[in-house]
Amino acid sequence: MSAVANKPSSSVLKKVNTNGEAEGSAGDDSPASASSLADPSVPPVPDTCQEIIESVPDNKRGQERLHHIAEKPQMLFDEDRQELEEVLQAFIRYMLALEASDIDLGGRACDENIWYRVDGQKQRYEELGTYSPLQTDVLILNLLNERQLEIFLEEGAVDFSYSLDVEGEDRPRRFRATAYCDYDHAALNMRAISDEIFPLDTLGFHPKIQKRMMFRHVRDGLTLVTGVTGSGKSTTLDAIVDANNEDYPGHVVVIAKPIEYMHAPKKSIVRHREVGKDVVTFKDGITQALRQDPDIVVIGEIRDPETIQAALEITDSGHKVFSTLHTSSAMETIDRIVAEMPTEEQERVRYRLADVLRCVISQKLCPKIGGGRQLAKEVLWVDASARAAIKNDNVGEIYQMMWESGQDGQTTLEQDLYRLVRKRKITPETAFDFANNKKRLKRLLR
Repeated sequence: MSAVANKPSSSVLKKVNTNGEAEGSAGDDSPASASSLADPSVPPVPDTCQEIIESVPDNKRGQERLHHIAEKPQMLFDEDRQELEEVLQAFIRYMLALEASDIDLGGRACDENIWYRVDGQKQRYEELGTYSPLQTDVLILNLLNERQLEIFLEEGAVDFSYSLDVEGEDRPRRFRATAYCDYDHAALNMRAISDEIFPLDTLGFHPKIQKRMMFRHVRDGLTLVTGVTGSGKSTTLDAIVDANNEDYPGHVVVIAKPIEYMHAPKKSIVRHREVGKDVVTFKDGITQALRQDPDIVVIGEIRDPETIQAALEITDSGHKVFSTLHTSSAMETIDRIVAEMPTEEQERVRYRLADVLRCVISQKLCPKIGGGRQLAKEVLWVDASARAAIKNDNVGEIYQMMWESGQDGQTTLEQDLYRLVRKRKITPETAFDFANNKKRLKRLLR
């Protein structure tokens, strides 16, 4: 095993012109090119890394070996840890240059390569060199502080935020990171947190829906932004927070794990409380927010019965609450929340949810004609009819309600996909790939 990874060749890095097209020969089939932000070289893995690997006793394998490696970076001098970190920082700068959303490395699954997600697709970037699973074990575990390392070793995964100074930018770029065990090795995913807030009126919401998201006009109720990982939920949520921040002199409390975009105060005070650092759990953060005089409470994600109950409680007390959920439609969202509760609690929770739920936005990011990704969304506004359907456990009726309520700003995902096809934003094939109800979409496209 080599102590030092192969250094990438600077010849594979090309400039990107102002049209976003790579300069170079037409026959070049290398992965997507980096822009001028990219450093053409990755520093060699420091000798310290190999020393840590060689310190592992021969009789330690699997998790015992990983635990042994995990303890070593904490014993290094700060300058040695910084040298190790600079290797990962070079990978992250390349990620920014590619405008990639994610970076993945570590474990056998990455085949000793660094991988990035660009325009929704994962690709390996061999020009960055190769790194053995033991080398990436050291590089990844070196990022963790003592408390994070303790959680990683106990639970097999730890979430944290990471900041990196970037030349020419006035504040550090921030990343949402997860380090986790991958069959006796450490793996890492980092997601770039957008440093840009999209204006709410650029996301394509109907004016009636957009107005109801503003505290000035609707001062209570629960709004859920849903979708799979990587569907832009955080971007939409940040746009809503920013619009309220610019519009109303109030108090916004953001509870998330980790905190992603940091909102500067405009007309509102915006507090940021990171679970695991500023508060122990989501439930604790929500309960404590009741005593902090908030107007708006933003909950990064509701994923367990305790958080659901706390979110319903703070909404029931008259606050405006926004949160996210990993579901792909409005109907699935309602069913998921109820199903998360114990059987004996489900009917009560269904009634309570019907009373406090105001809006569900279920979104997907589709490949866009010409490159990039396009937001497609389903929007439910809970009116009296939808409220009755939820209480009567007739959630299946809600799809038809959305289908027939376009004048009120509601839309099914299929209607929005059809709109995007007509505007030539996406292809019909893409629309079918992302539709929840393909029969409905087929009728629209006839």
